[in-house]
Amino acid sequence: MMLVCAAMSACGQEHLKFALHDISGHMPPLQFDLTDQDGKPVTAGDYRGKVVLLYFGYTSCPDACPTTLAKLTNAMHTLGGEAEQVRVLFVSVDPKRDTAAVLKRYVAYFGPQFIGLRSASDGPLDALTRRYRVAYHREPPDRTGYYAVDHSSAIFIFDRDSKARVLADGTEAVPTIVHDLRQLLGDHAAARTW
Repeated sequence: MMLVCAAMSACGQEHLKFALHDISGHMPPLQFDLTDQDGKPVTAGDYRGKVVLLYFGYTSCPDACPTTLAKLTNAMHTLGGEAEQVRVLFVSVDPKRDTAAVLKRYVAYFGPQFIGLRSASDGPLDALTRRYRVAYHREPPDRTGYYAVDHSSAIFIFDRDSKARVLADGTEAVPTIVHDLRQLLGDHAAARTW
């Protein structure tokens, strides 16, 4: 009986047809030690059981970040009640300006599924960006102290078991993102029935 269950579980994952870039088995599972928008230490284990979208950015970003997060907000609205099983983790690449309070205000604009994460120092942030091959670079400050941060705009999507499954580059349409999220949400529901 256990062999049948294992086979069914494996078949359940093989039947998934993603519209985005399938990265199953090509990227490491979700793993980090950061601080959330409430100042509480969190790890990837705190989000196990949810489908997780991981995105790196900063709250002063003038274009890519708000555009991408607004698109993900639309995806959450399209999912309706299913969105309760999804978390969007927004990891700041600018922890100096993005305090916990700033992150909390920022992600609140996008919806309850959005959580701001930060690191007090660059060490844990650099380890995480290396883990997922994300690049970022802080420009020198101008006369007023303002500086921009160049960063990758990839969205990493992990299944409920924290495995990397799909990669989006932020240019995809909302229905495409929703399609793959529903694949991951539905796959778990199917697996529970066996």
